[in-house]
Amino acid sequence: MPQPARQLILGAIVFLVQWLVLGRLQIFGAYPDIVLLFVAWLGIRNGRLSGSAGGFVLGFLLDAVYQTWGIHMFVKTLVGFLVGLFPANERETLLIQPRQAFLGALVIALVHNGLMVMLLALGTGARNTFMVAALWLGSAFYTAVVGTIVSLFTSR
Repeated sequence: MPQPARQLILGAIVFLVQWLVLGRLQIFGAYPDIVLLFVAWLGIRNGRLSGSAGGFVLGFLLDAVYQTWGIHMFVKTLVGFLVGLFPANERETLLIQPRQAFLGALVIALVHNGLMVMLLALGTGARNTFMVAALWLGSAFYTAVVGTIVSLFTSR
């Protein structure tokens, strides 16, 4: 099977797992975002075009499911592009260690969730500590922990 077809199927699986499972595993309102981790992986592995395209498509699907039209699509496309500016040199042997996965996922999730919180606050006019504590910081940490767990299974 060609690599783009494999990545398309993997992206669909990641979207379904996010929507059906991880979107419902909330801890104090924070939830992990494996779609963000997948978009970052696409950007690191294949460059900015693939990261941007993956962020656009998966963000569009998330916008359709959560009815936040344009917010997920914009932020995930931007993150895919920015992460894709720094592609891995050796794409065939791309192995991410758990500590690298935690720090990388934390930084990417902090930027992503910060933009999401700002856009949601501007769109809805809401101002409360829940958006900062749970949606921005809590979800970023939760995403980093899930990224570390995923890296433990894929580093073999």
